[in-house]
Amino acid sequence: MQEFFCLVIGYILGSVPWGLFIARTFCGIDPRESGSRNTGATNVARLCGFGWGVLTLVCDLGKGALPVWLAFHVNPSPVVVSAVGLACLLGHAFSCFLCFRGGKAVATSIGVFLPLAFWPLLAAAILCILVIWRSGFVSLGSLTLVSVLPVTLILAGQWAWLPLSLCAWGLVVWKHRENISRLRSGTEKSWLRGCHQRQEKV
Repeated sequence: MQEFFCLVIGYILGSVPWGLFIARTFCGIDPRESGSRNTGATNVARLCGFGWGVLTLVCDLGKGALPVWLAFHVNPSPVVVSAVGLACLLGHAFSCFLCFRGGKAVATSIGVFLPLAFWPLLAAAILCILVIWRSGFVSLGSLTLVSVLPVTLILAGQWAWLPLSLCAWGLVVWKHRENISRLRSGTEKSWLRGCHQRQEKV
């Protein structure tokens, strides 16, 4: 019964659209109608400013980390914990508060693995940041993170979380399918370009 409760909590917390709440409350903007039309931290940062984007990121990290941490203390079975982590990701990607639409699950994926595999996650995150810094594309960095994470888990010997990392990879890649098409065609908007455009409007 406790495990089922953790699953429900995981999905509901994962579904909370923090980006929409923050952008509407503090900036008067609906991120679903501007920019990339996404409620994630990147679009909120483009539309509202870096600080609000960081706040969105922290909230999305937390809604992934908290249910997983709770589940681990209720029942440390990798199957149970992974199921709760997946519920968080599905909640973010298919939110019950947004008519089963949602974000791309990158920040929530990071949050899910924070209490489970910190060092493998850190290695993948560093590579993600380097890719964004060199390319200017947040989407490319995000895809790099979820693609590298299963490898770093294997190298660290943390096989228990490999199935969850592969589920996260599949979900994030699927949610980024339009970004992948734009990256291939050379029409993807870079992070720096988006920031410059926002500054010009101001």
